[in-house]
Amino acid sequence: MDKLDAMRTFVRVVENGSFSQAARDLGVGQPKVSKQLAALEAHLGMQLLARNSRTLAVTPAGQDYYEATVRILQDLDAVEERLVEGQSAPSGLVRVTLSPAFGRMLVIPRLPDFRDRFPDVAVEMEVSGRHVDLIEEGIDVAIRIGRLSDSALVARRIGDMRMITLASAAYLARHGSPRTLDDLRAHQRIGYVHQGDLVGWGFDVDGRQVTVEGGGAFRTNDAEHVRGAVLASLGIAHHASWLFTDALASGEVVRVLDRYAPPPFPISAVTAAGRRMPSRVRRFIEFLAAICASEPELRVGEA
Repeated sequence: MDKLDAMRTFVRVVENGSFSQAARDLGVGQPKVSKQLAALEAHLGMQLLARNSRTLAVTPAGQDYYEATVRILQDLDAVEERLVEGQSAPSGLVRVTLSPAFGRMLVIPRLPDFRDRFPDVAVEMEVSGRHVDLIEEGIDVAIRIGRLSDSALVARRIGDMRMITLASAAYLARHGSPRTLDDLRAHQRIGYVHQGDLVGWGFDVDGRQVTVEGGGAFRTNDAEHVRGAVLASLGIAHHASWLFTDALASGEVVRVLDRYAPPPFPISAVTAAGRRMPSRVRRFIEFLAAICASEPELRVGEA
């Protein structure tokens, strides 16, 4: 077994959440990926990935190994990069596209740390909910949610987005808590609109995907307005858990219908395939990955 190659394969599988997608990214067959992961687990004497016909999950040991392996590979890549490019620090402009809430609530507050480390790197944010054409619009990296099907993109899985159903404690005290999906019909619902369409609420019922209409008391195309509407006790919402981390911790907001929560959606940093990645872009993707790793509600494989 080529241990370094197996480590790189393991990281790619975790970040893609898929053996087949990792194989496509690496340009090898899926059997080779499976064989490498089996050999790595045998070498370590522990299970890194729990897989069944529906899902691929990272075990606690796998999460520890993933985080350590990412650091090792990043350090190795950095050394190779310095040898190739010389000792000059990363510089130039990084153009990134991401959603408004993700940028304002998570990236902007931490951006001074990135600038302190890389003062010669400028960052331009294209804040949008649409999927831009990276090549046509000159974007270096995009944050995408969900499974990716575009073969012209190279993706690194940097986090997981968990959808939860929730309402303010004040709303639930006044109207009661729903116990079943049918109970939602009797409640005011806060809807989310994406590119003009009202987004349905996805649930997992005994392994079966069930969608409930997301319309009701209030609807908006902005995630922070969904948060505001929940805090204002306008109704129940079905949205990303990371938006409500502080409100959940304080008890101001309460989760409901957790037994129907759907599997998490992967969060990926994507770049255009076939282009050499400048060190400034690589460093910015590492910065984004570190943000997700520091947030339990965004961390890959976190329960």
